[in-house]
Amino acid sequence: MESNAIIEEYLSFLHYKEYPCIGAKAALSKEQIRYMVADNMACPKDDTSILKFLYEFIDEYRNSEQIYYSAAILFKDPEINNEEKFDELLWQRLQALGDLDIQNYSYDTRVSADPNSPDFSFSLKEEAFFIAGLHPASSRPARRFNYPAMVFNPHAQFEKMRETDLYEKVKNIIRHRDISYSGSINPMMNDYGDSSEASQYSGRNYDGTWKCPLRTRNVK
Repeated sequence: MESNAIIEEYLSFLHYKEYPCIGAKAALSKEQIRYMVADNMACPKDDTSILKFLYEFIDEYRNSEQIYYSAAILFKDPEINNEEKFDELLWQRLQALGDLDIQNYSYDTRVSADPNSPDFSFSLKEEAFFIAGLHPASSRPARRFNYPAMVFNPHAQFEKMRETDLYEKVKNIIRHRDISYSGSINPMMNDYGDSSEASQYSGRNYDGTWKCPLRTRNVK
């Protein structure tokens, strides 16, 4: 499918009335979502282009006083038939992006680089992100998009929301909407600082033995 058609499909996905994430809807209404369509999530070919796109997004976000920004990497392939496959590919791409980023930038000092830490968040260009993975085989309807995708949400904007008590209000609305949309609260959803947010990235329901495969700088 052509890139523009995939982007339009993603916009329709967010526009759907019952879609639970009001933060994504706010970013959409403010025209603060940026998009890139890459070829195959299993291939490193586009990693440099993805990183360049995200660096430009970071610069734009940092120069704005607004919240509700996100950057979506939408992949044409491969077909995803189960959560395990998407989970594997998501961590492959994040590992590759992190390995490229370390050549030029340090880790965001506001968060932990240890994926097992409750203070962990993924970092690029010294900017921490919460990642939301989407794919057609997700067990969570809110993560069930027709193409594999990674959505990068700046972590600092959540902290800005906490400072004004907006975070709790938005969080509660999203969770109530997710119950209506999905029939239950995402079992992997925890507040930042309670447990590592790495377990929330792919949308897969991990068991208690899961260990994040990401290897970041200064963490052995």
